[in-house]
Amino acid sequence: MVLEKLNKVVSNSSHVLKGKDSKVRLVLCNILAKGHTLLEDSPGVGKTTLVKFLGKSLGLDVSRIQFTNDLLPADIIGSPIFNKDTQTFNFHQGPIFGELILADELNRAPPKTQSALLQVMEERVITVDGTNYQLPEYFTVIATQNPQMQVGTFDLPESQLDRFSMKLEMGYPDKESTLELLKIQNREQQIDDVEKVMGASELVVAQREASQVKVDDSLYELVYRLLDWSRSNQELIPLSNRCGIDIVNVSKAWAYLNGRDYLIPDDIHYVFPFVAGHRLVHPENSDVNYEHKLSGEILGHV
Repeated sequence: MVLEKLNKVVSNSSHVLKGKDSKVRLVLCNILAKGHTLLEDSPGVGKTTLVKFLGKSLGLDVSRIQFTNDLLPADIIGSPIFNKDTQTFNFHQGPIFGELILADELNRAPPKTQSALLQVMEERVITVDGTNYQLPEYFTVIATQNPQMQVGTFDLPESQLDRFSMKLEMGYPDKESTLELLKIQNREQQIDDVEKVMGASELVVAQREASQVKVDDSLYELVYRLLDWSRSNQELIPLSNRCGIDIVNVSKAWAYLNGRDYLIPDDIHYVFPFVAGHRLVHPENSDVNYEHKLSGEILGHV
């Protein structure tokens, strides 16, 4: 059963990502919802390890893009290379052509470079010189972002933030988990030894099953009230229709991961801060705790 394999992925994570079961579960939920995830935290807290672990566990090819301030859009998408033998230009695909994309330190690149991700994150299609390249339906971007106070970072534009259906903070592990991490002798070998639990075809099945979770009309009304409240409050950035769709899809995936084929209000309440928080404030005010506080206030009013 696919659901059992998904739960095994979460349980296996405790061997590599100490004390991060809840984060793994949320990112896995977002993948089931066909969403993209933004991880914001200080360097060295396990963001890259999380992506590598999921790639190995789900049987997906991980393509890493290291974002820097001199990176160009063509470095991500690819570019035509002249072939002297045929006297023609051949398109060479960039690292965005993959299955699970690690966009590392995304906010170290300026908005012009970040814009190379906009189409593919929305449509899972890349258009180059009038030719469309279709990516698999399980194509996922997991981006890491350095805290805004660090030197050499750029704010992610609202249009870019709105493409991420979930934003998480990894956080530091507790004392027991930290001590276990310190005792690991070969970190890379530990990642290499991660068990492949399922493949891409099974992930597609899981995504389709999650999308079929039943939703009562009253819960669509609840999502509308959340959107509407944000739009009537001048202190907040209004939540987009895309955000509303993400709330529904991620909530359904969360219900599915919890073994239900129907949605309940608690599913929406739980995922709402992770899905909506980063879209409620201006990028320069980005702070996970503040975003979740605002999300909680909205939930309290509806």
